[in-house]
Amino acid sequence: MDLGLKGKKALVLGGTRGIGRAIAETLAREGADVGVCARNPAQVEEAVAALKALGVKATGGSVDIMDGAALKAWIAHAGAELGGVDVLVSNAGAMAQGADPASWEQNFKLDVLGAVNAFDAAKPFLEAGAAKHGDAAFILISSVSAAVAENASSYGPVKASLIHLAKGLARENARKRIRVNVVSPGMVYFEGGVWNMIETNMPDFFKSAMARNPTGRAATPQEVANAAVFLASPASSYTTGVNLLVDGAVSNRVNF
Repeated sequence: MDLGLKGKKALVLGGTRGIGRAIAETLAREGADVGVCARNPAQVEEAVAALKALGVKATGGSVDIMDGAALKAWIAHAGAELGGVDVLVSNAGAMAQGADPASWEQNFKLDVLGAVNAFDAAKPFLEAGAAKHGDAAFILISSVSAAVAENASSYGPVKASLIHLAKGLARENARKRIRVNVVSPGMVYFEGGVWNMIETNMPDFFKSAMARNPTGRAATPQEVANAAVFLASPASSYTTGVNLLVDGAVSNRVNF
């Protein structure tokens, strides 16, 4: 399926591994030029090389997303280097699970302020892209944990705030043809990821968690990326302000 992304310009925060890497590579396979950022410079260099091997222009930067000034500077640089930004994906997450103030602060600074600062920096590019092509998109990666409260962990409430943020941005920017949507994954398994570590260190818990999902398994990063890239594409041009669950039906709520 041609998603209409050929020649578009995309930036992916946290784009070197897991879901973010799958999103970046899927965008590239659709013909989009891609910029990625993450903290580890070696991983950024490897990801950029892999993206270039897919036949598109690619750039990357080692960025601490909690450093708002550094993040905004990278987005400005990457947007200029690529020749615009039509798609922005905020995928990076702190993954702190505690209820202590430090966990709340880490999740908020990385997940929420990272998304806010990224959109602020990319907005002029997105507006120009939407005016030129008729469509631009901001995609936020949240979590099914936004709708689950087993304890007072900071992780779920912070992820829920991204969904609220997206709805507000979607309504504010709809007339400018900048669409804003959320993808909320359930369990996602990849080597080096959280569920891989749980499988290694807590095998009984891993088995019980898989058994709770009606599909009997976790998602792959590619399955989440497919949803995110579709929502980012002109093929989904009338969809904005939605939260798309990609969780294998592990949640039992009706998602109105």
